[in-house]
Amino acid sequence: MLAATSRDFNTLLRATLRLPFSAHRNMTKSRLEAFSDGVIAILITIMVLELHTPPSADLSGLLEVLPTVGLYALSFVYLGIYWNNHHHLLHATSQINGTVLWANLHLLFWLSLIPFSTRWMGESGLAPLPTAAYGGVLLLSGVAYTILVRCILACQPPNSLLASAIGSDRKGLISLVLYAAAIPLTLVNAWLAVALYALVALIWLVPDRRIERRLGEAAASQASAAQPNES
Repeated sequence: MLAATSRDFNTLLRATLRLPFSAHRNMTKSRLEAFSDGVIAILITIMVLELHTPPSADLSGLLEVLPTVGLYALSFVYLGIYWNNHHHLLHATSQINGTVLWANLHLLFWLSLIPFSTRWMGESGLAPLPTAAYGGVLLLSGVAYTILVRCILACQPPNSLLASAIGSDRKGLISLVLYAAAIPLTLVNAWLAVALYALVALIWLVPDRRIERRLGEAAASQASAAQPNES
């Protein structure tokens, strides 16, 4: 019985792997969006639950926890940036496949380490190793997002709007360089490294209108093309 079940499973697995690439293109992105939104919401909740109240009810107690609150705010902004860009990316995506699902899980794995690295950095008082580890998580999250973008682009139709909107992704490459530069700076001055982390966040706080602009242009061209037919 078990041998027969194992043979059936292996047969099904081999048949799935032999499916043509186009057979995976009927996957919808709704569950991917909902799952990713839920994970990011949980990560934000975990971070805020790890915040501790001031040890005393005076100004000195508040000042004692301000650095930790500041690091929480920085990580909150980062998760918000990823959520915002992830939303725009999938909004412009017409189809996904299994590779995209795994690339998305890869991104969520590194994002799930942000609460841990934030708390470690805060509790250590910006010690070099925890601060470098935080930068490493940010760097690998950025790499994972770049991989996700490339996997999505690979399964889009030729000359897709998303491909034209992403372009060379200079902003993303600059961010990776700044992360890589900040990590060794933790050995010199941890605050300089945190300043670079904050600089990358500020760069991405400026709204990235590439995808919205392309989608707006496409909608306007379709509307103008439809007007002669209506008249």
